[in-house]
Amino acid sequence: MLFDAFKNRKSPKIEFIKTDPTWRVAWGTVDESYENIAWRDEKFYVVLPRTASGFLTEKLAISSGGRFVVVGDVWLTNQVQLLQKLGIEPDSFQGSYLQVVANLWERWGFECLHQLVGMFALVVWDRERQVLKLVRDRIGVRTLYYTTTGSVRWIAPQLRTLSPHRSSELDLVALRDYLCCAFVPGERTLWEQVRELRPGTVLEFPDQKIEAYWQLQEQIVAIDQPLAWHGDRLRELLDQVVQEYLPPANEPVGVFLSGGLDSSCITALAAKFHKAPVHTFSIHFGSECPNELEFSSLVASHCQTQHHILEITFKDMWSRLPETMAYLDDPIGDPLTVPNLLLGRLARENVEVVLNGEGGDPCFGGPKNQPMLINSLYGSVTNQDALQAYLISFQKCAVDLPQLLKPEVWTAVQTAPWVFEEDLYSQASYLNRLMAMNIKFKGADQILTKVSNLTQAALLHGRSPLFDQRVVDLSMEIPPEYKLSGVEEKAVLKQVIADILPEEIIHRPKSGMMVPVQLGFRKYWQQEARDLLLNRNAAITPYLNQLPIRNWLNYQGDTWSRYGVKLWLLASLEIWLQVNQKVR
Repeated sequence: MLFDAFKNRKSPKIEFIKTDPTWRVAWGTVDESYENIAWRDEKFYVVLPRTASGFLTEKLAISSGGRFVVVGDVWLTNQVQLLQKLGIEPDSFQGSYLQVVANLWERWGFECLHQLVGMFALVVWDRERQVLKLVRDRIGVRTLYYTTTGSVRWIAPQLRTLSPHRSSELDLVALRDYLCCAFVPGERTLWEQVRELRPGTVLEFPDQKIEAYWQLQEQIVAIDQPLAWHGDRLRELLDQVVQEYLPPANEPVGVFLSGGLDSSCITALAAKFHKAPVHTFSIHFGSECPNELEFSSLVASHCQTQHHILEITFKDMWSRLPETMAYLDDPIGDPLTVPNLLLGRLARENVEVVLNGEGGDPCFGGPKNQPMLINSLYGSVTNQDALQAYLISFQKCAVDLPQLLKPEVWTAVQTAPWVFEEDLYSQASYLNRLMAMNIKFKGADQILTKVSNLTQAALLHGRSPLFDQRVVDLSMEIPPEYKLSGVEEKAVLKQVIADILPEEIIHRPKSGMMVPVQLGFRKYWQQEARDLLLNRNAAITPYLNQLPIRNWLNYQGDTWSRYGVKLWLLASLEIWLQVNQKVR
């Protein structure tokens, strides 16, 4: 193969980092001597982690009639209503969420998916028909991966769990996409022989048929109604969702609070409805760097939360990157990954459930859509088509690909289609097209998988109310001019929370959480980055040219101060590859 240089490469720098095992399922003829098989059929095997008392059986359920075996991760907000549909008294039910799904599947089959409200990744084995179905929730809060070759197909909720069952060949299109987006969008993963099930879909074996049971669609309603009318609908739904996402009334809850509109909204609603203590958690990067503590502290004081502030040093950022990458599925080049893990560990000292404000920008028209809106007006002047403009809007390596990728890699990927094209050129209103892409790809493939993996790594239950499927659906019903109109962003969300947050928060300019990677590489990490990225044994060496990387490390021509972001993207990729060396 072209890139055999990567196979069996021993990392000179970073050792394999062990993480807790997850469940996995095999479909096909499996060696029966395989360890930790908790349940087996002729062509179906369930491998569960072992605890001190035996297998982790909460990940496995068998339907009441015995026909269906269900494996997976489930959290439902409407379990009481589902039990009532099954004729079961909720107060007397002692089973798990997974058991509810198994019994629903036996009663209604595939159609029961329309009744589930929550987050889930499921494998359903029909013992009678010998048919296997893989299922993922509508928005993609939970993940599900599967191998694509061989007589045995392996399925798991974490990509790393499939390491023994794949080759070390990289998917070059996925690599291209990562370099442009800082995450891998769509069904591809960075490994050539592994795919990710898309949100809202079901994959069936043996025929490998994929069927969507839910699709994100623009369905604008009541265009003649004022902003306040749409705001009232959204507030009623957010009140309901936040209450459902809270832990039991006697347990404390946490909120990751940046001081921006979205996290402040969730903080205020949690404080309004929760009777136990509400803990809020914010970060900063030391005296050298600007921060948003003024705003997060204002919200914490206004909502009377127990506020915790974590200082993350430059040493923390670099030294904790290998561990952070080990907990992710595909690599994520967002500099917030390390802070997310460290803040989660601080939160776990006080709470088991933590909420966040993720989803506000994709659903309600954040300012990152503005460059695309400008391009739609002036594209004939800039000569950029919509796809070019969208890739450049990520401000990563899209314009650098011809120089950054080795010639043979660039030739292999240059004309490969992009997963964004169908949505970008759809008939929906332009803003809703952008929002749909952000929800379907950046939401499912970066934001939510990052939240899920890193909160689980910190032994937390992470929940994102603004990414609830019902909130997402409602966002597509609101006229675009009530989301982003000119410089006024998220007008409908501001309308919703005007009575529960200070004016200074509602009308402050959007700044985003700026992680100081530019300063980090200039002052603190430059030599470490050279050793990592310019090493001839680096995992990225077979794919990337060193000259652009060397120029970035020397900050040659950094007009827009973007080299730090690009270097973090590459450092995250290199370390992810090293900590995910194939282990059998």
